[in-house]
Amino acid sequence: MRKIIVLVLAGLVLPGAASAASLAHCFNDNEFGNWVASPDAKTLYFRVNANRYYRIDLARECSPLKWGDARLITHIRGGGPICSAVDLDLKASEGPGGIPEACFVKGMTELSAAEAAALPKKLRP
Repeated sequence: MRKIIVLVLAGLVLPGAASAASLAHCFNDNEFGNWVASPDAKTLYFRVNANRYYRIDLARECSPLKWGDARLITHIRGGGPICSAVDLDLKASEGPGGIPEACFVKGMTELSAAEAAALPKKLRP
C-alpha cells in the first residue's frame, strides 16, 4: 500500500508527470465563457470555449450570486491550467463596487453533451 501512495504523490508533484489524457478535461482561464448561477446560489454553470460546459458545486450559498448584476471574480491557484476544484478561488460581489464574498468551491464537473443539452434554458450559460 505504501508504494501506491508514493507513486500517486510523485505523479502530482513532479512537473510533466501528468499524461496528456489526464489533462484533456483541463482548460485555461482565458477560455472561460459565460456563467449562470442556480437560484439557490450553491451551483454555477459555465461555458468553456464554444462547446464545453462545467458545473461548479459550492460548499455553501454564495449570496451575491442571487443578484442580477452579480460579478464573479476568479483567481486561478498555481497559475497553470484549471483541472479541478482546487484550482479555483472564486468570489462574487453584488455589482460594481460591491464587497466580494468568498464562494467556496467544493467540486467541479465537466458536463457531457447530453447533460449540457438537458440544462433548463435559464441555467444554460
